[in-house]
Amino acid sequence: MQWTLVIPLKPLMRAKSRLAPAAGDALRPGLALAFAQDTVAAAAACARVGDVVVVTDDERAGAALSALGARILPDSPGAGLNAALAHGAAAVRAWHPTTPIAALNADLPALRPAELAEVLATAGAFPRAFLPDAAGIGTTFLAAGPGRELRPAFGGASRARHTASGAVELSPAGVDSVRQDVDTGEDLRAALALGVGPHTARATAGLLLVD
Repeated sequence: MQWTLVIPLKPLMRAKSRLAPAAGDALRPGLALAFAQDTVAAAAACARVGDVVVVTDDERAGAALSALGARILPDSPGAGLNAALAHGAAAVRAWHPTTPIAALNADLPALRPAELAEVLATAGAFPRAFLPDAAGIGTTFLAAGPGRELRPAFGGASRARHTASGAVELSPAGVDSVRQDVDTGEDLRAALALGVGPHTARATAGLLLVD
């Protein structure tokens, strides 16, 4: 199966606010863009991915991610993360009615194509499925098979909400890069330890994270 991934990205000037104490406020937009670039590049290189759709109104991010092969969809709802994902999923269904869809966080700078392929292969066995984040509280990935609604409930304790919605929790081994999103300085250290992509590596070169 060839999947279409939907990746939401808020305007860079408002992104990654929780990173400010560790990395400084001035660096946040560039770090958010670097995370998204490495996420999109790895997703596009995954053998099970046929298309990557980024939902964003940020012109700088749109241009950079389009150059990596992503299709850019304006965030016309402008009503937050889940509304953007629902909008993206609806657009994908209009273009490709029978394709399986997966929502993926934009802040997975250590993402490995092979690990994403493993998650997608596992998700393909279920009508809806999700992958919890490294902290075990949130969600980094939510999948819906052909003909199924995505029903995203990201943000905060989304693991519990996705479970309550009937989505199956996935637990494949060796997919740490798909689970390691970055919201805080501690998260960024963990992603750097896994090994980040080239955009994040450049953006964090010489960066001294404050505890």
